[in-house]
Amino acid sequence: MRKSITLSNTNKKIIESKREELKLLIARFSNGKEIFDTTIPGVSVFCISSPNPPACLIYEPCLCMAAQGAKLITLAGESYVYDAKHYLIASINLPTMAQVIHASKDNPYYGFKLRLHPGEIAQLMIESGFDISQSAPLQRGIALGKVDYPLLDAVSRLISLLDSPKDIQILAPLIKKEIIYRLLSGPQGSRLMQLSISGSPTNRMAKAITWIMENFESKIKIENLADIANMSTSAFHKHFRRMTAMSPLQYQKVLRLQEARKMMLSDSADVATAAYKVGYESATQFNREYKRLFGDSPRREIMKQLRAV
Repeated sequence: MRKSITLSNTNKKIIESKREELKLLIARFSNGKEIFDTTIPGVSVFCISSPNPPACLIYEPCLCMAAQGAKLITLAGESYVYDAKHYLIASINLPTMAQVIHASKDNPYYGFKLRLHPGEIAQLMIESGFDISQSAPLQRGIALGKVDYPLLDAVSRLISLLDSPKDIQILAPLIKKEIIYRLLSGPQGSRLMQLSISGSPTNRMAKAITWIMENFESKIKIENLADIANMSTSAFHKHFRRMTAMSPLQYQKVLRLQEARKMMLSDSADVATAAYKVGYESATQFNREYKRLFGDSPRREIMKQLRAV
């Protein structure tokens, strides 16, 4: 018993040491920026020194980790919090609200993000001989997992390549493959498997979601989306809600409202112009749905923005 306790404490110290290493790497390479896209393709790091208000964010297929602090992701009323001990994985494009909830000047939020590509995942599945017949059925497109030492070590080694730019081209793809392998081997691996298997429900649903994202300002017909996914209308509805926690029309609505919010707060568009450009014909409906999603009317949000300048 005493020996097992000693081994457990030793493992904890090893993980804590590796986590501290990752924190220092992110602190060093974030270059003082809140969001920094590194020279390693698909890799971004974050350094945020205080909690921030919820912001619209499309979560693409990715792995997200925190070396310090915590972040809250909200999807259609569902909450996901990842911190130094838990990673977040997204297998499809999802419109969310994201918010750093644990951060301070002395202890900033240090985050890491790796974009995941279905083709790379599929290739690794073939090379590694994963039994795709054992992959789980359709699930929510976002989930949390526990960070273990092998994953933490691989992420640290990937970021440390920034110290040796000449090594990135050769070694970064190898370490990315290791990270994907760790994810596929873990409890959330079935999500990535389903995304990457050609003809799987997740893979077909992803095609329909891509169409919605590229045409969110247009009217959509469920029958057309079901055809893109090669499903019956009833099956499409069922699978779509299971993956996104929303109906297709709700998904489109969130995309429209998020884009309108961006246009008004970042691009200085007026309310009527933003509503029209994202596909709304009724200003009353736009105002009502905007307030329901963001908690305030668009005009009041613009005024708050102007006062903050």
